[in-house]
Amino acid sequence: MNSNQFLWQDRFNIGVDIIDREHKKLFSILNKMLSHSGNERKSMWAYQEGIKFFKGHAMKHFAEEEVYMASIEYSGFETHRRLHDQFRKKMLPEIEKELVQTGYSPDAVNHFLGVCAGWLIGHTLTEDRAITGGAISKWDGLLPEEEQAAMKGVIFELLDELFQLKPKVISESYGGEKFGNGIYYRLVYGSEKDAKWEFFLVFEEELLVNTVGKLLGVESGELDAMLMNATRYTARQFVERIKVHFSSAEYLEVQEETLLTYEQFERLFNKQNPQCSFLFDTGEGYFACCLMAPHLLSEEDGLSIKSENAVSSINKYLTKNKEKGKKKILVVDDSNVMLQMMKQLLENEYEITLVKSGLAAIRSMILDKPDLVLLDYEMPVCDGGQVLEMIRSEEGLSDIPVIFLTGTVDKERVQKIVPLKPAGYLLKTMQPEEIKKNIGEFFEKMKR
Repeated sequence: MNSNQFLWQDRFNIGVDIIDREHKKLFSILNKMLSHSGNERKSMWAYQEGIKFFKGHAMKHFAEEEVYMASIEYSGFETHRRLHDQFRKKMLPEIEKELVQTGYSPDAVNHFLGVCAGWLIGHTLTEDRAITGGAISKWDGLLPEEEQAAMKGVIFELLDELFQLKPKVISESYGGEKFGNGIYYRLVYGSEKDAKWEFFLVFEEELLVNTVGKLLGVESGELDAMLMNATRYTARQFVERIKVHFSSAEYLEVQEETLLTYEQFERLFNKQNPQCSFLFDTGEGYFACCLMAPHLLSEEDGLSIKSENAVSSINKYLTKNKEKGKKKILVVDDSNVMLQMMKQLLENEYEITLVKSGLAAIRSMILDKPDLVLLDYEMPVCDGGQVLEMIRSEEGLSDIPVIFLTGTVDKERVQKIVPLKPAGYLLKTMQPEEIKKNIGEFFEKMKR
């Protein structure tokens, strides 16, 4: 974003006139809403009309794009149409509901515009470019829609039956993002020679403590070997119940059971496309269930659990989890060079997460709350000041310290964002070791 505008870039063009023209139109509509100013009543009316106009053009664009994909017999048509449906039938109604409930408050409007722009940019650069062969869709090979709906329904039933939880779906295309302190559990099913199904179950630690832990009477509030073993067998039963609904998997047996670190899970997740991938908020913690294409792992890819080593493997895994204990830093910058420089500089002392936009930062923070955010001020779509404003207005994130990464410290800019209470500024022109020293001193002060 530049001067409160979304910038159209040449890389958004995919080379199909009817699609590129509508993308530009949608950006133009968002920009008109962004540039509107006036009294509150007039603003609400303008936003209502602008949003109605945006939705109309979005629906028109989706319909035209789907006709084009059908005309060229695009192999990813059904998957692409499903992503359109998720946006028009689920995401848009949810964020529109927030607008109505808040009386079109500035925060709700910014949230609406940010979500729409973020989705539009991401969808254009990946799924739309895949139509012309310019990118590869992450969501090729998904199970048919009715099978995904059946699996989702089974998971709802199981979470209710086992733990009396009433979950809500956060995402039907969970991309492997980290949330909180997680336990990453993998099960491979197949015949003796050929693995057929591979499940990843991801549990936020507090979910296990609040469900399995309570059933066992664990009062420490921490994971232990007994709780982990109970979780393993609960997870096995969970997957067995899912398998019953898929005749092609009924005869398969467990071939591999593995506990993974997040880094191992992330690497494996990114190697292959999921057949379905859900993220749930259970009310007691996050839970993800992913079904992947066949892929056998070697011992080095995680702690393989067998009957003869189950106790030692679980204790080793728990010990590793407790040893992590590093301060978590989220680095937000649209420059790959800057992100990699900060990672190399800080990763030995801190747990580093990298994102390239303000919207990605908010999502990452909700899933896994950091101890410190290093935020680039000069970013497109949402600049650092706007991102910090979103952070401060988000319940549960407002107390997270944010240090700006900036090329210059402008007095007028500083005065503008002082009410948002940034924890400080770091000049990108500083020597790397000086940046590292300042961050170390910041955490030392936090201890006092």
